[in-house]
Amino acid sequence: MSEPIEVRKGLVGVYADDSSVSKVMPETNSLTYRGYAVQDLCENSSFEEVAYLLWHGELPDAVQLAAFQAEERAQRGLGPGLLRVLREFPHGAHPMDMIRTAISFMGLEDAEAADVSDAAQRRKAMRIFAMAPTAVAASNRLSKGLEPIAPDPTLPFCDNFFHMVFGRVPAAEVIRAFDVSMILYAEHTFNASTFAARVVTSTMADMHGAITAGIAALKGPLHGGANEAVMHMLSEIPSPGKAEAWLRARFDHKALVMGFGHRVYKNGDSRVPTMKKYAEVMAEVVGDKRWMNTSAVLARVMLAEKNIHPNLDFPAGPAYFLMGFDIPMFTPIFVCSRITGWAAHVLEQGADNRLIRPLSHYVGLEQRTVPAIGLR
Repeated sequence: MSEPIEVRKGLVGVYADDSSVSKVMPETNSLTYRGYAVQDLCENSSFEEVAYLLWHGELPDAVQLAAFQAEERAQRGLGPGLLRVLREFPHGAHPMDMIRTAISFMGLEDAEAADVSDAAQRRKAMRIFAMAPTAVAASNRLSKGLEPIAPDPTLPFCDNFFHMVFGRVPAAEVIRAFDVSMILYAEHTFNASTFAARVVTSTMADMHGAITAGIAALKGPLHGGANEAVMHMLSEIPSPGKAEAWLRARFDHKALVMGFGHRVYKNGDSRVPTMKKYAEVMAEVVGDKRWMNTSAVLARVMLAEKNIHPNLDFPAGPAYFLMGFDIPMFTPIFVCSRITGWAAHVLEQGADNRLIRPLSHYVGLEQRTVPAIGLR
């Protein structure tokens, strides 16, 4: 008699491969990138330094960082072909669909697109990293009937993004909060979009294809789209004083409450305290505490009644809203951050590759004969 087959839906508890990029420790609710606690990275480094760390395994020194920044800044511009594509997107197209298509088009224009050597993959990763924020900002402005703003090579990564979206660079506190969010979203082990990118890479497909797969997975509301869903949810609540009643009504209807719970963290997402701190900074800078006060009520009741903690998307949603970003931009911003983690995994998968091809447990009908059409 054969052994019973154990099927783990969602690959829960399955170790699919080794990785040295990041580590989640559920027992301590902690996360490290290349051995560094993410909270330490947020307090002591920039997003650009973290991008370098993820791709090279070590934090850069001053000379390495300057070279990395110079390379990124030199490649931010979009070619006329891609700009024409962005202008032709249908009115009302979702920004995630636009950035996914933009990355695919970048591959069409990239002379090294089919070269999957480590050196070429790294060069392509840098080009995607540099150009993706430009594409996100340009598509956002075009959707509003505004002309794109060209990237400014004199500005740091995060400052330049605000420049391209709004035409101005905000206060240092806003830039710092945004930079921290980018660090927190950069990498998170074998999440759905990263695993999708690794599966594509395992077929020896190119960097653009892998990143496009990651974006497609990230659009889903159970993954990256959750930060948008959080802000839509908060916008439904008239005031902080009515938040508890609103939430209890959701309980009564057994409706989903966005921004809570995590597949890996059971006692709190390690990234939340840092993001919450900077979301509160944004509330102070803007002078609007409604969203954070409402969030505090939801978090308190969810913990007391359901013993469920918030995840990173819960404070990130209102933080991005307070920065002035349109809600549909939240997940494309996530893309601009997570490209660093996806690329790190593409490089790691490619360095010791084996085609990812799991088994399925068949539960359909046993083999049968095909009847004549008149007997069906």
